[in-house]
Amino acid sequence: MTQLKIKNMVCRHCVSALAGALEKLGIAYTHIGLGEATVPGEITMSQLRALDTELDALGFERIDSPEQAIVEKVKHAVLHHVRNEAECRLKLSACIEEQLGMPYDTVSRLFSQIEGRTIEKYHIAQKVERVKELLLCGQSTLDEIADITGYSSGAHLSRQFKTVTGLTPTEFCRGRNTRRPADEV
Repeated sequence: MTQLKIKNMVCRHCVSALAGALEKLGIAYTHIGLGEATVPGEITMSQLRALDTELDALGFERIDSPEQAIVEKVKHAVLHHVRNEAECRLKLSACIEEQLGMPYDTVSRLFSQIEGRTIEKYHIAQKVERVKELLLCGQSTLDEIADITGYSSGAHLSRQFKTVTGLTPTEFCRGRNTRRPADEV
């Protein structure tokens, strides 16, 4: 049995995309989840090269080092924290420690070394992406979105949103395309 660790998987669509790539290559799997796949038996080097090509086309990357695997776990913990804010009212650091079973300062140092940005900056970028989704749905007010995403107020959300994207939430909703990508935070 081979355990594959995959970088940049963030949602159920990513899981489907990985399943499609494995099926395209004729690689059987017994499990696929965010950031991982279990393959019965061994994978040949030629299959790994072909898989790496498929993953690259999807915006994914195979993880080879234990340090990179920890960073991916941190990213998944941050996504869990952002997407499940109602159930996860812990501080981000406590949430990460709970999910990884490692001290936050150790994980934070490793994350910064590998990613070139802090966990906090990554967290803010993910929160802003969540805000964008909620804004585009158009079913909630800015204050409701602030509450859903853990901001203290709509004004605080607006300030951070403008800092990250270069647009106010209203400008974003109007469809201007001059925004900065949140991953540059």
